[in-house]
Amino acid sequence: MKRLLIVAHAPSPNTRRLAEAVLRGARHPDVTEVEAEWIAPLEAGADDVLAADAVVLGTPENLGYMSGALKDFFDRIYYECIDHTEALPYALYVRAGRDGTGTQRAVASITTGLRWKAVCDPLICRGAFDDAFETQCEELGLTLAAGLEAGIF
Repeated sequence: MKRLLIVAHAPSPNTRRLAEAVLRGARHPDVTEVEAEWIAPLEAGADDVLAADAVVLGTPENLGYMSGALKDFFDRIYYECIDHTEALPYALYVRAGRDGTGTQRAVASITTGLRWKAVCDPLICRGAFDDAFETQCEELGLTLAAGLEAGIF
């Protein structure tokens, strides 16, 4: 059994919907060899990352940057993981009221330092909340889980 870790900050009902959608997609009934778990960034630690075969990161855009909770997660896991998670497949989604590019760049900078491997383009859910964001996040979770199960990642 492979493990997909979802580390997503969900401080609002809408960001919670997105994290739950990623988890729902990752737990699609057609994917039987992947276990998916969502852990809030302030609760996730290095042991969770070290046990994962892939990671989905989720964050709202806060002042053009990732949430403080996701940054705290990276601060706490960075040195314990840097020599043990090279090429760890990951994906990112951002709930952005504006453009999300600063958030995307900040996460890319840290994941590049960790030497993780982005396996798809970041999903940036821009502007006013749209129910389509939920569908996109569900597809993201399914894509990561199915790719992990198939050995693509």
